[in-house]
Amino acid sequence: MTQPPANVVPVCYRHPNRETYVRCTRCDRPICPDCMNEASVGFQCPECVRQGARTQRPVRTTFGGGQSGAQGTVTIALIVLNVLVFVAAFISSGKSNAIAGGGLGGLLGGSTPLHEWGALVTYPLGTYTDGPLEGTRVLLPGGMHDGEYYRIFTSMFLHYGLLHLAMNMWALWVLGRPLEAMLGRARFFALYLVSGLGGSIGVYLFAAPTTQTAGASGAIFGLFAALIVVLRRMRRSVAGIVPILILNLVITFSVPGISIAGHLGGMVTGALIAAGLAYAPQRRRALIQTTTVLGVLVVLAVLFAVHTANLTPPAGIPFVQ
Repeated sequence: MTQPPANVVPVCYRHPNRETYVRCTRCDRPICPDCMNEASVGFQCPECVRQGARTQRPVRTTFGGGQSGAQGTVTIALIVLNVLVFVAAFISSGKSNAIAGGGLGGLLGGSTPLHEWGALVTYPLGTYTDGPLEGTRVLLPGGMHDGEYYRIFTSMFLHYGLLHLAMNMWALWVLGRPLEAMLGRARFFALYLVSGLGGSIGVYLFAAPTTQTAGASGAIFGLFAALIVVLRRMRRSVAGIVPILILNLVITFSVPGISIAGHLGGMVTGALIAAGLAYAPQRRRALIQTTTVLGVLVVLAVLFAVHTANLTPPAGIPFVQ
C-alpha cells in the first residue's frame, strides 16, 4: 500500500485549494476558517454541527414554552386581527361615528351593523316604529336568548371607536410580548382566548341582559393578572404592574359605561389559568397545564349552560318579531 508523502500539507475537505492544520474535533476532518464552528472544545465542521443540532433537545422556557415565543408572533397576529375587525365594522357602517362620536364625551364610537351582529347581548333592545306601540322600547329577535351563542366569542374582537381599540391594543402590545416570551405561543394564545371567554361569560351572567357589550378588555385584564402571577412565580418584582392594574380597576368602577363584569371575569379567569401554567411541576408540567386550561373551559361552559337554561326576559318590555 502506497503511503502519502510525509510532507503533504492537509487541505480543507470542503475547499481543496485551502491549506489548514485545524481539524474537526468530532470527525477529525481538516477544516478551513470558513468552515470552522466554535465548540466547547476546539472547532467542528458544518456537517457535525448540523448533526448535533438534530439530536439536541430544543431549549424551553421555565414554563415549557419554546424560544419562538420571544418573537411575539401571536401578540402581533391578535393586534392585526382586532384592527381588521375594526376596519370591517367601519366599512359596514360607512359613517364617521363608527370611529368617534359615541360615549365618554364623544371619544368612543357608536354601534355599527357588525356590532349588531357580533356584540354580546342577551335581549336586543329596539324602538317600535309602527302601530299602537310606536315609540315604545321593545325586545327584538336575535341575541343570546335566540341561540346566537357565537356572540360570546365574536364580541372579544369588536371595539367601540378608535380610542377603545387603541387603548386595548396598546395594553396587548405591552403585556402580550413578555407573556408570550415566557409562556410560549400556544400557552399564551390559550391564556388570551380563555381569559376573553371568561370576560364574556362574566358579562353574560351579571350584566344587564339588554346591554350590548364588546371589546378585548376581558382578555387584557386576564393578561394583567397572568403577568403578576408569572412574575411572582419567578420571584421578580411586580411593583411596576400592580399600580397600573389598580388604576384600571378604579377606572372600571368609577367611569360609567365600562363593563365591570367583563373586566373582573377576564381577570379572575386569567389568574386561574396563569397559576396552573406557572406552578405546574416540571415532571407533569404539560399534563397539569393542559388540565388547567380545559378545567377552566369546563367551568365556563357549565356556567354558560346553567345561565342559558334559566334565562328570564326583562319584565315590562314586550317582544316584537
